[in-house]
Amino acid sequence: MTLADLGHTVALENYRVEHNLVNFEIARVTTEHKERYVVKNDEGDFEAELIGNLRFTATERSDFPAVGDWVAISEYDTGKALIHHVFPRTSIVERQAIGKHGEKQIIATNIDVGFIVQAVNRDFNINRLERYATICNTSKITPIIVLTKIDLVSKTELASMFQNISDRIKSLTVIPISNTTFEGLALLKSHIKKGKTYCLLGSSGVGKSTLLNSISDKELMKTGAISDRIDRGKHITTHRELIVLETGGIIIDNPGMREVGITNSQDGVALTFEEIIELSQNCRFSDCTHVRQMGCSILEALENKKLDANLYDNYLRLEREKTFFESSQQDKKRKDKNLGKLIKSAQKNKRQSKY
Repeated sequence: MTLADLGHTVALENYRVEHNLVNFEIARVTTEHKERYVVKNDEGDFEAELIGNLRFTATERSDFPAVGDWVAISEYDTGKALIHHVFPRTSIVERQAIGKHGEKQIIATNIDVGFIVQAVNRDFNINRLERYATICNTSKITPIIVLTKIDLVSKTELASMFQNISDRIKSLTVIPISNTTFEGLALLKSHIKKGKTYCLLGSSGVGKSTLLNSISDKELMKTGAISDRIDRGKHITTHRELIVLETGGIIIDNPGMREVGITNSQDGVALTFEEIIELSQNCRFSDCTHVRQMGCSILEALENKKLDANLYDNYLRLEREKTFFESSQQDKKRKDKNLGKLIKSAQKNKRQSKY
């Protein structure tokens, strides 16, 4: 395996030279376990940990390596390495951290394409597709919808789903596949290019691990049996993992996500809901909230049945989430700033009390 197989670029090598990192080896993070990592390069896999300075100078969670990152390492024992530096990221796929207002959780980094995986039987949900598309658009990566388990529905039902997607989410590639009959797999494989990185996004039990096995023609990931009660696969993947395919391309498999909270994703919302954004340009007032104002082009389109009401409702929902996240971030920064002032004041008083 070469670094090119892992997605290494000229830009990464130039950065390495410009920042005096040539004495270190370069590797890519394949798994992460509570600040301990497995990294891979052309020499193999290494168990890695951060040097103290990198750990202690980190100010937030995003300063630590994540799956998909490129890092500068030094080997200190057989199969053991230290991480000295994290290279700049070309893209970050993230969501709101569950239960932590104003904080983000990195899903993966340095992604080129996000495969949004949904099963057509019980998991199919247009709102959720729009949510994942917004996350991809925010990250400036290409979203591709992969509909799995198409052998479980009729051709008519599948055609109806395609129409629903076309009506709500414009210009996205949709690939229907079956891991049972292998229909559509050749088309999906044709989108996977050597040196490019792809991320599997979706809920638990939609067949992401099975899909990865089908793409690679190997049993790379464990898969669970289908539950008779809920007609979906059992949750198997427990951590993110970067896998290099022998046929070319890099795939990052993710645990299923029950909650996919939107962060500060103005550009992502605009790209996903392009129809609504275009309509908003004709609103009478520039600060129109598109809820009750007179002269709102969006409300007029709704009244005239020219805009899908469900599309509009989901747009408002994601806008509210984005606004709440941004206000939570500002509140967190304000509290951190006040805490910093309190600590400095206490340190100053302590020094003065000595004299």
